[in-house]
Amino acid sequence: MAKSVVWFKKDLRVQDNAALASAAKSGSLCCIYIVEPSLWRSPDASKQHYAFVLESLRDLYVALRRLGTTLHVLTGEACEVLARLHAQTQFDTLYSHQETGNYASYMRDLAVKGWCKKENIAWHEPIQFGVFRGHLNRDEWQGRWNQHNSQALIPVPEHILSFAPADGWGKPPSAEQLGMSLLDPPQRQRGGRTQALEVLDDFLNHRSESYRGGISSPLTAPTACSRISPYLTHGCVSVREVFQRVAHAIESEPTEDTRRAKGLRSMVSRLYWHCHFIQKLESEPALEFQNMHRGYDGLRENDWNEERFSALSEGRCGWPMIDACVAMLKHTGWINFRMRALIVSTAAYPLWLHWKPVGNWLAQHFLDYEPGIHWSQMQMQSGTTGINIPRIYNPIKQAQDHDPRGVFVRKWIPALRQVPDLWIFEPWTIPNDLTRNVSKVSPPLIAPPIVDLETATRIAKQKLFERRAQPEVLAEKSAVLVKHGSRKRPANRAKPKTVPPQTASSQHTLDF
Repeated sequence: MAKSVVWFKKDLRVQDNAALASAAKSGSLCCIYIVEPSLWRSPDASKQHYAFVLESLRDLYVALRRLGTTLHVLTGEACEVLARLHAQTQFDTLYSHQETGNYASYMRDLAVKGWCKKENIAWHEPIQFGVFRGHLNRDEWQGRWNQHNSQALIPVPEHILSFAPADGWGKPPSAEQLGMSLLDPPQRQRGGRTQALEVLDDFLNHRSESYRGGISSPLTAPTACSRISPYLTHGCVSVREVFQRVAHAIESEPTEDTRRAKGLRSMVSRLYWHCHFIQKLESEPALEFQNMHRGYDGLRENDWNEERFSALSEGRCGWPMIDACVAMLKHTGWINFRMRALIVSTAAYPLWLHWKPVGNWLAQHFLDYEPGIHWSQMQMQSGTTGINIPRIYNPIKQAQDHDPRGVFVRKWIPALRQVPDLWIFEPWTIPNDLTRNVSKVSPPLIAPPIVDLETATRIAKQKLFERRAQPEVLAEKSAVLVKHGSRKRPANRAKPKTVPPQTASSQHTLDF
């Protein structure tokens, strides 16, 4: 009887799992998850990600036990673990979903591919969602995405014949033993499919009414957003499953004009953009550390300012909305997309910080860190894609627009709670004679921002637009657009109901 290994990666579920279903049909199998020390020590990983995965693995273990098998959590570098397992069991086939992860996982997969070829082991990698490997014509991508996500969910195997590796692998190491960042926000979301379904059901049945109009402000976004993103990142649910659940909920609405129907349709659009951005990294893995448009090389890299970065990352850059967002992020592992864009824009323009170190810092803090979305967005908000209009947000104006009474700022920055509304977003401008009368506010707490916003932003714009105007930069723009740009549907072609709208403004709102 054929022996297969199912390697769970970022597909921590038994539902709609092509790798598991295919392996179950081929004979006896062994289900594994590999804790890879080198990946967990990467600069974009933190304890919160590891803890979320371990929580998700507990749910997966229970689900597999119901199918008559078990999950073996093995520790070591992938090729070493597979070689040891092969020596013990002589399996002949490896199954795992295609993964579009960080560059370390990309290089790991290349090494596994080489090992499988050397050992004459067939490695089957079905796609997991609407992201496609190999040469891709972007004009065809939308149709392929819709076709994949409209297919029936893959049934859970009724029963699995299994074999087990020899004893002696030990328990998973702790985050401390792995030597990784120990960041683990106290109020982050917990992992596992059970939690994922609770969050999704709550959104579909209740919170979706607030989705449109509620996802931009940090006051309403924590409940208006679906909050399903970390579960999509780690595959506790599949994009296809969420897509079809949302589509079914839309069909159940009496009319298309209800607040719930409008919110759900917007959610479908976000699922589309989710895969659109991951496809960019799949097509060009170097986007994690290399400018999408090479004409922007050297724009900020040589101007790194550690003092400014420290002020930003420690929540003391001086603009209350930015510092409040950092405080919330450290406490919850999540902030909404507009505030993420605001942080990156502030880092990229008035602080003039290169996107890569800032991106690593944010990746550790985002529980839902998805490399494909993250690095594309870091570059888009920093103006290095060459195909997107620069988005340079003013942290004071954004605060006035989305937190007009300063409720969010006061919640996350206790030192400013007694500052009157008039000065809450620019507390350094409080008159000296009034400062003495404001309880718990003293000059050190209301020092001006680390840079002058107007001057620094003006200088940053000048540098960026001078680079954008260079002939060689303009010449390369079309090639970047062909490879990574979104495609608009021709006006004379009917649009299938299941395909979300493709408008430029959709790129502003990737909230889940």
